[in-house]
Amino acid sequence: MAHKKAAGTTKNGRDSNPRFLGIKLADGDVAKVGSIIVRQKGVSIMPGQNTKIGKDYTVYAVKEGKVKFASKRKVSFDNRIEKKGIVSVI
Repeated sequence: MAHKKAAGTTKNGRDSNPRFLGIKLADGDVAKVGSIIVRQKGVSIMPGQNTKIGKDYTVYAVKEGKVKFASKRKVSFDNRIEKKGIVSVI
């Protein structure tokens, strides 16, 4: 009997699952309680009225209503002025 492996081994046979980031509900869509509006990496879109942010920066609805997107100028910690998106449920 042979004591060697017949086929070679590979070091790149792994792949991670996709993260499915992005905007899930558009402006004007109806959001239910707990529905995910935005999945993101970091806080590029901030929570507004009737929305909260999860520990993985997911913005979700707290109350039922229509989704409204807006933008706001924010002062960063190093005094730079940034334009941030804000999502609200009205």
